[in-house]
Amino acid sequence: MLSPEQVVQAQLEAYNARDLDALLACYAADARMYVYPATLVAEGREELRERMRQRFAEPDLHARLLRRVVLGEVVIDDEIVTRNFPEGRGTQAMTMIYRVSDGRIRDASAIMGEMRLDASV
Repeated sequence: MLSPEQVVQAQLEAYNARDLDALLACYAADARMYVYPATLVAEGREELRERMRQRFAEPDLHARLLRRVVLGEVVIDDEIVTRNFPEGRGTQAMTMIYRVSDGRIRDASAIMGEMRLDASV
């Protein structure tokens, strides 16, 4: 069985490859996604699929890992995510907190920084 860090790394690689099936395979069937601290935005793989399908439509989507902390079943990633916002291309600092058990992400919480548009916009 993969370690929590390996599961989160596989999820990050699938995210950057925009491989929806590989990404969802990293999540438990009843996984929950939150905007920190407790706003539920998706529950279960089908809601995650729809949320990520929309995100994967962004042509410049990419998450760059800055640092990772692993504390048992909890993995915390600090990232810079390149996005295509309605206002234009830009980046957003993001901290993701994952709880992993039995080789799957059980829940994920996103702490989002402010959007920064590219200078050329």
